[in-house]
Amino acid sequence: MNAFEVLKGRGYFEWCTNEERLAEVMNEEMVTAYVGFDPTADSLHVGHLIPLMALGWLQRLGHRPIALAGGGTGLIGDPSGKSKERNLITIEAVMHNIEGVKAQLKKFLNFDCGENSALLLNNYDWLSKITFLEVLHDVGKYFSINNLIAREYIRSRLEDPEKGISYTEFSYVLLQAMDFKYLNEHYNCRLQMGGNDQQGNLLAGSDYIRRTTGNEVFGLTQPLLLTSSGTKFGKTEAGAVWLDPEKTSPYKFYQFWFNTDDRDVEKLLKLYTFISLDEIADIMNEHVKAPEKRIAQKRIAYEVTSTVHGSETAKSVINASEILFNPNIDYSGVSEETCEMLKREVPYKKIEGTEFPSGVVSVLVGSGAFESNGEAKRAIRQGGVSINGVKISDEKMNVDRDMLLSDKYMFVRVGRKKFNMAEFN
Repeated sequence: MNAFEVLKGRGYFEWCTNEERLAEVMNEEMVTAYVGFDPTADSLHVGHLIPLMALGWLQRLGHRPIALAGGGTGLIGDPSGKSKERNLITIEAVMHNIEGVKAQLKKFLNFDCGENSALLLNNYDWLSKITFLEVLHDVGKYFSINNLIAREYIRSRLEDPEKGISYTEFSYVLLQAMDFKYLNEHYNCRLQMGGNDQQGNLLAGSDYIRRTTGNEVFGLTQPLLLTSSGTKFGKTEAGAVWLDPEKTSPYKFYQFWFNTDDRDVEKLLKLYTFISLDEIADIMNEHVKAPEKRIAQKRIAYEVTSTVHGSETAKSVINASEILFNPNIDYSGVSEETCEMLKREVPYKKIEGTEFPSGVVSVLVGSGAFESNGEAKRAIRQGGVSINGVKISDEKMNVDRDMLLSDKYMFVRVGRKKFNMAEFN
């Protein structure tokens, strides 16, 4: 398949410097393409994934991807789309963040597959060796101040005396263009990709290479994704959805995708998974027949979670979701990993020194599910209490270790929505 048509068909295309010519080149030869990311954090988030997925698809279709860490440009900060000056970070912080991102890139790109193996490069390696005089003499003269200040995000900041823009951020476009030229000369990189807010930078870099070397290169942007409700995709009330499990737990990561609006799910399946378009069409046909089953949402949640956190973790997340939302689940197959995962997601209490058997009322209160014996007894009489899936109907019964999962875990469900977890020492 022509890689360019795949990018368009899946939604990775918004704008291109020369659409027809790029399609021809991709059909004729292996194209090296790069996406840059400024390491402002030690983890990628969902907002980074569209250009990264585009690189992943290009590699699967025979082309070579470069993931470019902005060890140099990260010290400056890209002003594109920003309404105020960024805070500068140290070189030590930048290098720490790059290390954190390396393992995440390997989830999407293959760095050991022969001719089109992915490359991870750091622009600090070459930008740090260039003097200020060289930038002014060899690069700056190819960039028109008139064109730069015509950009909307720059003009808006220049017109606002409370904001403004520093010479540092104003010069960012030169550094990005220098990156493209370096990659073109040393790795035959002919395509730079990024979000649609990067269009001006991509155009400037392509023009700089053409004017200084005569080489033919291309810029291509992906859309800045909005949900059907008009909000920026990848943001929640809690903030960004991170790939690092310590920043966004695998369970919350899965739930983010599972909660996708019906109006968005087909588009997201195309953008965020490596499922073929034919299979996506089949998934959507089944989904439309019974939308209440959330077939499409379950599939995208599993696929993306599996890619980022591994298939076993994805399965544990599904099991954890079943425990929380399916009152009829069979608890006998619940794994230790699932139990450990749920500790972070529900009210949890560790109970030390309990001797079994113990009265069910005292155990329920001790677990934190109820504040008093009287409250626990009333709930039992009303028939709304279960322990590890077993309905409790006798307030005088004892709880022994045979009722616990892995000899230590207890899940208490009260009604349909209240859920507590206890771990006995």
